[in-house]
Amino acid sequence: LQYMSGFGNEHVSEDPRCPGALPEGQNNPQVCPYGLYAEQLSGSAFTCPRPTNKRSWLYRILPSVCHKPFKPLEEGHLTHDWDEIEPDPNQLRWKPFEIPKASQNKMDFVSGLHTLCGAGEPRGRNGIAVHIFVCNTSMVDRCLYNSDGDFLIVPQQGKLLITTEFGKMLVEPNEICVIQQGMRFSVEVFGETRGYILEVYGAHFELPDLGPIGANGLANPRDFLVPVAWYEDRQVPGGYTVISKYQGKLFAAQQDYSPFNVVAWHGNYTPYKYHLEKFMVINAVAFDHADPSIFTVLTAKTTRAGVALADFVIFPPRWGVANNTFRPPYYHRNCMSEFMGLIKGHYEAKEEGFQPGGGSLHSMMTPHGPDADCFEKASKAKLEPERVADGTMAFMFESSLSLAVTKWGLQTSNRLDKNYYKCWEPLKSHFNPKCK
Repeated sequence: LQYMSGFGNEHVSEDPRCPGALPEGQNNPQVCPYGLYAEQLSGSAFTCPRPTNKRSWLYRILPSVCHKPFKPLEEGHLTHDWDEIEPDPNQLRWKPFEIPKASQNKMDFVSGLHTLCGAGEPRGRNGIAVHIFVCNTSMVDRCLYNSDGDFLIVPQQGKLLITTEFGKMLVEPNEICVIQQGMRFSVEVFGETRGYILEVYGAHFELPDLGPIGANGLANPRDFLVPVAWYEDRQVPGGYTVISKYQGKLFAAQQDYSPFNVVAWHGNYTPYKYHLEKFMVINAVAFDHADPSIFTVLTAKTTRAGVALADFVIFPPRWGVANNTFRPPYYHRNCMSEFMGLIKGHYEAKEEGFQPGGGSLHSMMTPHGPDADCFEKASKAKLEPERVADGTMAFMFESSLSLAVTKWGLQTSNRLDKNYYKCWEPLKSHFNPKCK
């Protein structure tokens, strides 16, 4: 597969089978080359300032308007009903979410979506949701688009071949991709597959400001990849299903052709992917900790300066060299909500219990930090340069919103670790008023 590089760039792409498919000099000529239809996909209000204005022009065999009426689709476990169960402020941890066997229950990306927690609601265009996906079969003659917001997809097990209107992307564990609002996509898998999704309503992801770091560092724009144009001119007499996630629910419409019929496109509103190993880590090299915000890959901002609707943060392999410092994450109470997941390896603050494919949620102002074993070992360790998190990739979805956990997350999934609180019980007092 081929890609173009750059975050938020103005890209131009046409399928090489149809050279000259992009109109010259204008977006919407009276007659498009090859008899194509012009269609604009807008990701922002028309009158947004130029730096935040997002749109792409698609040149397609048939416009996306050619479909039967949408009807409710009862599938998956998506919700934005945050009041279906009483709030729970406890520290929460989930064992790896179970992937059904294909021989028992065939489940594709859409039917395998489960909402774990969230806040806000899509009609007001302000909020987020965290979803888990588990699947074992590919989407066949059906696609999904999200009318509510953007999907940031984090595969944990199994690779995803994602076909979009803009082209194809292969996304493997330790990579992420973003499918922005309104973009149609279909997911092909190659066995048992699992991962996490951060959905944001009302904002798009962007690169965080770097401030005193300067012009370079963290996730560099050149490392984000955008697919190149690819089309299929395929009729589907039996019916192709287009699924819309709209106001938190799924709706399905039928049409007689593949929606991936875009021969050429140009614009700055695209899907994209990023490999987490490309992240340029910034860290403390004298003493104490820099705040975990230095590990932010992408952010979705609010109107309050410096306050994120959601941040996507990673904890990659790096060197630890701080002097006279307790090096694991410190004990903490936060005015933000922190959902953590693990792609691979062992997270340094909790080597037992927190497993790849599982997760944890430390809600607003709920205390959290290293377990007892981690504290004792780190308090006595000889401080010398050491590699941290080799072979590991943990991440965090952090939000300024207070997240509610769904009934599926607390009960139906049957993956909640009810003994999580016990990892702190062995902590003991070391206080000695006679010893400074």
